[in-house]
Amino acid sequence: MPRLNAAALLLIPLLSACLPRATAFDPARMLDPAALGPNNAATEWWYVSGYLPATGQAFHWAQFKVNYKGIPYFASHIAVADLKTGKLDFLEEGRQDAAFAFPPLKVRQGDWSLTQTAPGNTAPFDLKAGPLQLTLTPQKGPVVHPPGYSGTPETGQLYYQSVTRLSVAGTINGQAATGTAWFDHQWGDQQPGRAALWDWFGVHLSDGSDLMLYRVKTQGGKVVQLAGSEVGADGVAREVKNVTMTPQREWTSPSGRKYVLDWKVSSERGDLTLKAVRDEQELLSKTTSVAYWEGPVSGDGTWGGAAVKVEGMGEFVGGVLSKAEGGTFGAK
Repeated sequence: MPRLNAAALLLIPLLSACLPRATAFDPARMLDPAALGPNNAATEWWYVSGYLPATGQAFHWAQFKVNYKGIPYFASHIAVADLKTGKLDFLEEGRQDAAFAFPPLKVRQGDWSLTQTAPGNTAPFDLKAGPLQLTLTPQKGPVVHPPGYSGTPETGQLYYQSVTRLSVAGTINGQAATGTAWFDHQWGDQQPGRAALWDWFGVHLSDGSDLMLYRVKTQGGKVVQLAGSEVGADGVAREVKNVTMTPQREWTSPSGRKYVLDWKVSSERGDLTLKAVRDEQELLSKTTSVAYWEGPVSGDGTWGGAAVKVEGMGEFVGGVLSKAEGGTFGAK
């Protein structure tokens, strides 16, 4: 999240609701994969996304919780792509009315909420947020991605947990939605879009495994971390060693930002080609002042010595919005 400036802070109605200072990031901390609840962190988010080819949809929901020097700030995003018509809707919630609880997990801002129906790793989540009226049922338990966090001291660091495969049932914009989704929970001291940029994939392989790829960069574009994590059909997260992510096709968005949308991935586990299903997925968030591409990807290749098909989501952070673009915080 971009650094809050003094003028913007005057707009936050919760100035009097001060918090303890955020807990410092400790890379040696051992995480409980199932502990998906809130933390006293400078930056924290919960995130669900899914590419649903059977029903011609893709969606993204994210809830952000910030502790800026003891001052709370909240924002949430929804993006829905209708892959049959090409329409992309992006909604934001900026009301400073939010609540967080665990266990079971409950995350709410305004009228949008993600609620686990009962404690435990297998209990479904209800995502009730504007156009998203979905039930998400875990097919695997929560995991911590090796080495337990993303980023470096240079970019800031975020602890990193996921439920990498959830079945989707319900409706999106009133239309039936079925398929597979991905859930993330991260928290730490990183400022996305300002201190850190990244290229990320959360994808499902046809062999029953799930793959997370994360290329973390400085604002100047220097790659400082490249991580891969595979969650096998057995539900265990393992480091993917000797992974490379090689940019292929680049796309320039209407805002003028450049995003690499097609990639080649190589590792000791195999080689994959990943491509954007559609280009026009840039999101310009006024509530967080971050520009990012979020959308469905597909591909194929070999993994574990066998041919596989790949479907999932990609996220590529393009930087901070300017004030002329409607950004609340950060760049002038």
